[in-house]
Amino acid sequence: MAAVWQQVLAVDARYNAYRTPTFPQFRTQYIRRRSQLLRENAKAGHPPALRRQYLRLRGQLLGQRYGPLSEPGSARAYSNSIVRSSRTTLDRMEDFEDDPRALGARGHRRSVSRGSYQLQAQMNRAVYEDRPPGSVVPTSAAEASRAMAGDTSLSENYAFAGMYHVFDQHVDEAVPRVRFANDDRHRLACCSLDGSISLCQLVPAPPTVLRVLRGHTRGVSDFAWSLSNDILVSTSLDATMRIWASEDGRCIREIPDPDGAELLCCTFQPVNNNLTVVGNAKHNVHVMNISTGKKVKGGSSKLTGRVLALSFDAPGRLLWAGDDRGSVFSFLFDMATGKLTKAKRLVVHEGSPVTSISARSWVSREARDPSLLINACLNKLLLYRVVDNEGTLQLKRSFPIEQGSHPVRSIFCPLMSFRQGACVVTGSEDMCVHFFDVERAAKAAVNKLQGHSAPVLDVSFNCDESLLASSDASGMVIVWRREQK
Repeated sequence: MAAVWQQVLAVDARYNAYRTPTFPQFRTQYIRRRSQLLRENAKAGHPPALRRQYLRLRGQLLGQRYGPLSEPGSARAYSNSIVRSSRTTLDRMEDFEDDPRALGARGHRRSVSRGSYQLQAQMNRAVYEDRPPGSVVPTSAAEASRAMAGDTSLSENYAFAGMYHVFDQHVDEAVPRVRFANDDRHRLACCSLDGSISLCQLVPAPPTVLRVLRGHTRGVSDFAWSLSNDILVSTSLDATMRIWASEDGRCIREIPDPDGAELLCCTFQPVNNNLTVVGNAKHNVHVMNISTGKKVKGGSSKLTGRVLALSFDAPGRLLWAGDDRGSVFSFLFDMATGKLTKAKRLVVHEGSPVTSISARSWVSREARDPSLLINACLNKLLLYRVVDNEGTLQLKRSFPIEQGSHPVRSIFCPLMSFRQGACVVTGSEDMCVHFFDVERAAKAAVNKLQGHSAPVLDVSFNCDESLLASSDASGMVIVWRREQK
């Protein structure tokens, strides 16, 4: 019956925005303590009928105190199962090193479109000129997408019932990155500037911290799951990257940065997970072979500033890197050798750090445009269109958020292809999580989640969008549950 206590917490969280409007930190502390008390009392063995009666009375009292709230609409959850090979990343590491040219046949990868960016851009350009700014290009698949969505609105799709759980094991130190495991509903990891990484399990209730990975001597700036989720790679301000086995938490390998500089970001090569790209404080991007612990020959390049963000396109042929001086560089990635070739440079805004880059091969079934979502310290979230095979970017539109100094990140919603509209989610320095529909020419804001007491730094959906995790600068991680009926 622990689920009843989670419902109690969800009711409290729904009304939490009305508590002490001038002291948002108290609201967060209240919900966190409430979660802890409910978790402890869930073990007391009270009769189920008593728990349900308490839930009903609690809801009535909150309704009388703060007034009735409109109920969020229903939403459907669509799980996406991807057939994977039974062999793990660790099994494949030596395969890729022995024969990197075989990765097309043996590499584990997601199903991606092989169409040319340039061809797609030419097909879309004609219709773009006749549409309002920021609108998307429709395709013949639009009606099918609306049928899959069940004629529900985007607001209904992204209505949340409240907090599912609050993790506070990293309190007092920022959590710059939180990520669900790939194609997984209930495994979550987060890294902290306290130098550790937490692996969490959300089911069965109550959610628990499975293990804490320790070894870095300074803050962990970023981490990434391998596609098969058997390993994680992390980067740290101690100038090392580490390879971890997620099953038992052991550190497989420690790799020093080739320049001896603070490592600020990392990402796996999406087709060949034996290769990881890292960015450091000496303005360099390096492609690292995690089997050998060595830098790939020809796999390095220099940016104009500290490298803060990295993202591959889905096929792994284009890499974008953003720095703290406001530039985004695109690189051509040689699939056989790991060599990087600098292609294009875009100055988003001179002197404004680019803190997040998220790539999407196509925004939705209605918008078959390769796109890039970028956070920069401009108090805006920026959406760009990829117009050619060299990663040239064209600004489509922007959305207002508060970001002036913190490393805020954003994501594309993973199941947006099955929704009416195309939704993105971002953190913000106003301590809220914001949802935007990139299709709407006006009033793009779809939802806003309140509950953090510090700037929200990162957000992550699980694979079926039933749960959303957000982390903040005070070290708290909140898992939000989407309304289910």
